[in-house]
Amino acid sequence: MRLLGAALALALAGLCPASFAAGSSVASAAAASAASAPGAAGSSLALPARKGLQDPMERLRERLAEKLAGGGKADGAGPGLVRVVSRSSGPAGSSAASAPSQPAAQRQGKSSASTKRSGETPHWDYQGPGGPEHWGRLGPEFATCASGKRQSPIDIRDGIKVQIDPVQFDYRASGFRVVDNGHTVQVDVGAGNAISVLGRRYELQQFHFHRPSEERIAGRQFAMVAHLVHKADDGRLAVVAVLLEQGPAHPIVQAVWNNLPLDRGEDVAARTSLDPGALLPEDRSYFTYMGSLTTPPCSEGVLWMVMRQPVSVSPEQIGVFARLYPMNARPIQQASGRLIKESD
Repeated sequence: MRLLGAALALALAGLCPASFAAGSSVASAAAASAASAPGAAGSSLALPARKGLQDPMERLRERLAEKLAGGGKADGAGPGLVRVVSRSSGPAGSSAASAPSQPAAQRQGKSSASTKRSGETPHWDYQGPGGPEHWGRLGPEFATCASGKRQSPIDIRDGIKVQIDPVQFDYRASGFRVVDNGHTVQVDVGAGNAISVLGRRYELQQFHFHRPSEERIAGRQFAMVAHLVHKADDGRLAVVAVLLEQGPAHPIVQAVWNNLPLDRGEDVAARTSLDPGALLPEDRSYFTYMGSLTTPPCSEGVLWMVMRQPVSVSPEQIGVFARLYPMNARPIQQASGRLIKESD
């Protein structure tokens, strides 16, 4: 207000410095208004403003208010009262506080897009938000877990006893590595192990464990199960399931436990060899049906062969696995009328 009063005094007295007059349109506008008024005698104060013309003092007051307010619009609601309307309330309808939000939103959008482009596999588990009941909704790549019609595991019932060719096992002692992959203990075996069934040869890729058994026979569940996963040249998969029940210790299982890695995600290359055939039961009769992987992405078209006779593992051996994975079995899925054959 002191500045406003000083500027008014200088303008009215004609003592405004030349630099102020040159740098502001306020003084020039006041002078022009005074000079153009008829009957002016050197000062706009000598005569009142004519009807329809703005009082030069009022105009000067408004211009000075604009200057002092940084360009805001003055609202002369009354003598000596200046109201300044903020620029932020203009037609754009945006406030100063909201202005920085747009770059932040853009950054957030870029971050989300980057996450989607990364192509990371959704996290899944056996309980909680990533549990089996949610697998099909974790990502489009897991949709078959919910929509598939031939999912595994199943409760094996009403098998048709027929004469089917025995599985030809071509297993031999070979090197192996033990991996704790965060979902189970997996054993990667050396090349040269395979099975032949239904006129096709499948190479053994790995075997791993579940607790309790995923498959059931007429409602009976076992302490654990070993899944031996095979792959043919055309990409087809075949899994041999060996049911494990409590009893004497099993030497193959112990050889695996002896080489367990200390941390998840690590693997240990064993210094000894392992014969996968020693994991099989003496009785090689089996149930067979078409199913899926029992873990995401739950791909179907998998040939299953479940050995009818279980093999034994000791309570201590079961306890070792239970410390790592107390439960890593997918719940039973609907058989959905699929054909199950049983070798006689």
